[in-house]
Amino acid sequence: MNAKELNEKTPDQLRDELASLKKEAFNLRFQQATGALENTARMRQVRRDAARVKTVLNQKAAEAAAE
Repeated sequence: MNAKELNEKTPDQLRDELASLKKEAFNLRFQQATGALENTARMRQVRRDAARVKTVLNQKAAEAAAE
Protein backbone atom coordinates (compact mmCIF):
# COMPACT_ATOMS: atom_id res chain seq x y z
CA MET A 1 0.00 0.00 0.00
CA ASN A 2 1.38 3.40 -0.90
CA ALA A 3 0.29 6.96 -0.22
CA LYS A 4 -0.88 7.47 -3.80
CA GLU A 5 -3.46 4.69 -3.42
CA LEU A 6 -4.58 6.09 -0.08
CA ASN A 7 -5.02 9.64 -1.43
CA GLU A 8 -7.59 8.31 -3.89
CA LYS A 9 -9.79 6.88 -1.12
CA THR A 10 -12.48 8.72 0.80
CA PRO A 11 -12.11 9.40 4.53
CA ASP A 12 -14.72 6.71 5.30
CA GLN A 13 -12.78 4.14 3.30
CA LEU A 14 -9.60 5.19 5.10
CA ARG A 15 -11.25 4.76 8.50
CA ASP A 16 -12.41 1.28 7.50
CA GLU A 17 -8.88 0.45 6.31
CA LEU A 18 -7.43 1.71 9.60
CA ALA A 19 -9.87 -0.42 11.59
CA SER A 20 -8.94 -3.54 9.64
CA LEU A 21 -5.23 -2.80 10.09
CA LYS A 22 -5.70 -2.40 13.83
CA LYS A 23 -7.54 -5.74 13.99
CA GLU A 24 -4.75 -7.39 12.02
CA ALA A 25 -2.12 -5.87 14.32
CA PHE A 26 -3.99 -7.24 17.33
CA ASN A 27 -4.16 -10.70 15.79
CA LEU A 28 -0.45 -10.59 14.95
CA ARG A 29 0.42 -9.60 18.52
CA PHE A 30 -1.72 -12.47 19.80
CA GLN A 31 0.01 -14.91 17.44
CA GLN A 32 3.41 -13.67 18.57
CA ALA A 33 2.51 -14.14 22.21
CA THR A 34 1.40 -17.71 21.60
CA GLY A 35 4.40 -18.50 19.40
CA ALA A 36 2.33 -19.07 16.28
CA LEU A 37 3.60 -16.08 14.30
CA GLU A 38 5.55 -17.14 11.23
CA ASN A 39 6.10 -13.87 9.36
CA THR A 40 7.43 -11.40 11.92
CA ALA A 41 8.06 -8.75 9.26
CA ARG A 42 4.30 -8.45 8.75
CA MET A 43 3.95 -6.73 12.15
CA ARG A 44 6.21 -3.90 11.04
CA GLN A 45 4.44 -3.62 7.70
CA VAL A 46 1.00 -3.39 9.35
CA ARG A 47 2.19 -0.73 11.82
CA ARG A 48 3.63 1.37 9.03
CA ASP A 49 0.53 0.98 6.86
CA ALA A 50 -1.62 2.14 9.78
CA ALA A 51 0.62 5.17 10.27
CA ARG A 52 0.38 5.91 6.55
CA VAL A 53 -3.42 5.79 6.70
CA LYS A 54 -3.47 8.10 9.73
CA THR A 55 -1.20 10.56 7.95
CA VAL A 56 -3.43 10.70 4.88
CA LEU A 57 -6.53 11.10 7.09
CA ASN A 58 -4.91 14.03 8.90
CA GLN A 59 -3.91 15.62 5.59
CA LYS A 60 -7.46 15.33 4.29
CA ALA A 61 -8.82 16.82 7.54
CA ALA A 62 -6.40 19.74 7.29
CA GLU A 63 -7.42 20.36 3.68
CA ALA A 64 -11.10 20.32 4.64
CA ALA A 65 -10.49 22.74 7.51
CA ALA A 66 -8.57 25.12 5.25
CA GLU A 67 -11.48 25.38 2.84
